[in-house]
Amino acid sequence: MTSLADIRVIDAATLFAGPSAAMMLGDFGADVIKIEHPRRGDPSRGHGAAKDGVGLWWKSLSRNKRAAAVDLSKPEGQEILRRLVRESDVLVENFRPGTLERWGLAPEDLLALNPRLIVARMTGFGQFGPMASRPGFGTLAEAMSGFASMTGEPEGPPTLPPLALADGIAGLAMAYAVMVALHARERTGRGQVVDMAIIEPIMGLLGPQMTAYKALGVVPRRTGNRSSSNAPRNTYRTRDGRWLAVSTSAQTIAERVVTLVGRPDLVAQPWFSSGAGRVEHVEELDEAVGSWIAARDAEEVVARFEEAQAAIAPIYNVKDIAEDPQYEALNTFVELPDEELGSVTVQNVLFRLSETPGEVRWTGRPLGRDTDEVLGELDYTPEQIKQLRENGVIA
Repeated sequence: MTSLADIRVIDAATLFAGPSAAMMLGDFGADVIKIEHPRRGDPSRGHGAAKDGVGLWWKSLSRNKRAAAVDLSKPEGQEILRRLVRESDVLVENFRPGTLERWGLAPEDLLALNPRLIVARMTGFGQFGPMASRPGFGTLAEAMSGFASMTGEPEGPPTLPPLALADGIAGLAMAYAVMVALHARERTGRGQVVDMAIIEPIMGLLGPQMTAYKALGVVPRRTGNRSSSNAPRNTYRTRDGRWLAVSTSAQTIAERVVTLVGRPDLVAQPWFSSGAGRVEHVEELDEAVGSWIAARDAEEVVARFEEAQAAIAPIYNVKDIAEDPQYEALNTFVELPDEELGSVTVQNVLFRLSETPGEVRWTGRPLGRDTDEVLGELDYTPEQIKQLRENGVIA
């Protein structure tokens, strides 16, 4: 039994934020129908590494989804979406504000067809406001949220992440929002519209920056790998050239680390009793921890930290992750058969449920792979499907 086996989701979004939300719903059993343009497909098919011309990011992002290629800009394609909406619980879309309305598919029109529908709208800047009509991507959210301004070395430039960070955070937030809306529907019997701007969820993870600014005028600054709220916290290089990360967010952990590296005298200092106090003496603390680690090989450092019950971890690349016994124990990655590539390894579902676990059932499929099946379920005849294909409405 899977948690969402009775939920049908239409994924009409592109690239990463909206599709990742739909992916997470599919991981727990929702019937996700991925709608793509018949000729262009979802641009995410062409992002990242490819094998034999097949995008590998797509294999994970569009897993557990049935692939239907429908041109929603054509009246016949819009009618297909209307029929789907009547039989579905959630529509995830990220068209620029006004596009669905121009096609006669405004949320109020869709809710008239299915009052229980959840319309999940994912855009860069939301559905209203002076920037609503602009094209928006996660990079812009990372810039505007304050993330880039506080990331990087103190004397270096603002730094963007080398991944779709804001999109991924927004995808998680949208999956949560959809589940909240579905729960509300159980009480009210009515669907509703979710309006999510990608610029907002990432800001929620940056700490109380606005609270501190309004109260104290504090503007976060770049601190490199150091923390602005506790110390020591940094990456340190060992004698054998490995990099390790140390965190001391808890007071007891900070005490254990500093004692381990031979500086119990620092623990006795009045300023050591708070994260803020330790940050004011970060140079002294970093010197103590860094010099101790630099004089030892990584294996010894990690073993000594573990003995002291202090927090440390190696800086991994993907090769290290593939060989790590903890990830293996958690079954973090699964290898699945794939009709294009033979087999593909993807990350497993993000968490484990004891009674209704999720599962990656299949990888992202070729463009339009399930179009005929989906339309057949909507009572289109083979002749009608053939005509739609000849007219370029489907693929």
